[in-house]
Amino acid sequence: MSADDPRTGSEEVQPPDTQPEERFFLEGPKSRGRELYSVLTILREFIKGFRALHFVGPCVTVFGSARFPEGHPYYELARTVGSRLARLGFTVMTGGGPGLMEAANRGAREAGGPSVGCNIVLPQEQKLNPYLDRKVTFRYFFVRKVMLVKYSYAFVVLPGGIGTMDELFEAVTLIQTKKIESFPVVLLGKDYWKPLVAFLHEMVEAGTISRQDLGLLLFTDSVDDAMAHIEKYAIVHFGLVRRKLPKSSPLLGEQTFHQDR
Repeated sequence: MSADDPRTGSEEVQPPDTQPEERFFLEGPKSRGRELYSVLTILREFIKGFRALHFVGPCVTVFGSARFPEGHPYYELARTVGSRLARLGFTVMTGGGPGLMEAANRGAREAGGPSVGCNIVLPQEQKLNPYLDRKVTFRYFFVRKVMLVKYSYAFVVLPGGIGTMDELFEAVTLIQTKKIESFPVVLLGKDYWKPLVAFLHEMVEAGTISRQDLGLLLFTDSVDDAMAHIEKYAIVHFGLVRRKLPKSSPLLGEQTFHQDR
């Protein structure tokens, strides 16, 4: 992706992974000065995320693997999902990387809708895809996950690996414990998710989750059913309408979302 790509605006430069702050932070107690530095670093990441995403409007976050390339059936599924979500009036938010994240952002862009990425600094795989109208890069996974949840009214989960599982169960845990509203969570690709469904039923039988918890998730192969579910339990339930976004403050160097495009 070139720095002067007119589709994405100026490219955000990712810092090299020479000082893995997140690993240092989790190594146990440090000096008081170092702990204060870590807190300020994390605060800076939160502020950066809030500033970048304040004007993006109601989002749907799409989770999925970075490892499925263009031409794979799951890539095309994600591209369709992004397009359909944009046509519903949502901003499509992803982790900003390649694979199914790229496909969802691409579908939104092709449908004329806004596309956002919350990237993470990793030693491999993760790089910004070229279909983002706004992007922000984080070092800390937990800060990034807050941003992926904070601005979304629904979550679409496509086939993925450990990171996708982490994001899925983070969202479901917040819903189950009522830390956030009961936003719809859709898992697309029934064959892929079949072992997970079976395990969840085993958890019900073991008593570690309730049968009602299964109702937090919709498993389907149908994009039409997924969109109808999101329309019913996000748009209608929360009374979402196309509304005027908050005014930006030139004094704070803010831009409304449409000014980026």
